[in-house]
Amino acid sequence: MLVLLQAVLGFDNLLYISLESKRAPEADRSRVRKLGIGLAIILRIVLLFVLVKVVERTQNVFGEVHWRGWVDGEFTIHSLIVLFGGAFILYTATKEILHMIALEEANAQTKPPTSAGKVIAMIVIMNLVFSFDSILSAMALTKVFWVMATAIVISGLMMILLAEKVSTFLAKNRMYEVLGLFVLFIVGVMLISEGGHLAHLKFFGNEVHAMTKTTFYFVIAVLALTDIVQSRYQRKLLAAKGAAQIDTQL
Repeated sequence: MLVLLQAVLGFDNLLYISLESKRAPEADRSRVRKLGIGLAIILRIVLLFVLVKVVERTQNVFGEVHWRGWVDGEFTIHSLIVLFGGAFILYTATKEILHMIALEEANAQTKPPTSAGKVIAMIVIMNLVFSFDSILSAMALTKVFWVMATAIVISGLMMILLAEKVSTFLAKNRMYEVLGLFVLFIVGVMLISEGGHLAHLKFFGNEVHAMTKTTFYFVIAVLALTDIVQSRYQRKLLAAKGAAQIDTQL
């Protein structure tokens, strides 16, 4: 059950790793993914150990905001971690989407790749951000440390295998990269809404509510279905256009 939980909650993490590893030199990408996830597994276990000891402290309010009734909130360590992670992922996805549609494609092609060490560091850091909630969810199911640690290791090994397959798939099907970036964008929105909910943020008296996993996966399913239908329709139009040109020549 814990392994399944870690796998389901790790889908967005897996997508981030696959897209982030593309920034590394091509020869190093596989090593970057494996090393990044491997280090993240170790740090996840360390984080699990820390959270078991101080879980209540991460929920303690250490800062409040009350500004003219426009913005109100009570911040905890947990809420700040989730808010920061969501904002960073939202920024990354937006930047990459804008980069894709920018006119300076020629300049983008000559841009040097990011160093392997920097990419590994980003994978490890964001892996910890993603894992925060999954570890807390695991702690709600069991209090046995070795059971939770085993689930983390198994799910991490599964992630190493799946990251290679997802990266290969995206490399062969470049059109799905856009879909992946929009999924990442939705992940950022989900984390920000969750962080806002944890911080009891209110804007003009309206409280921020967390996006549910059901809503998240429904949006992802709609995005994927739209992308598949659009790509098939585009191929159909191209085939019809090609057939019309042949008929004209005849």
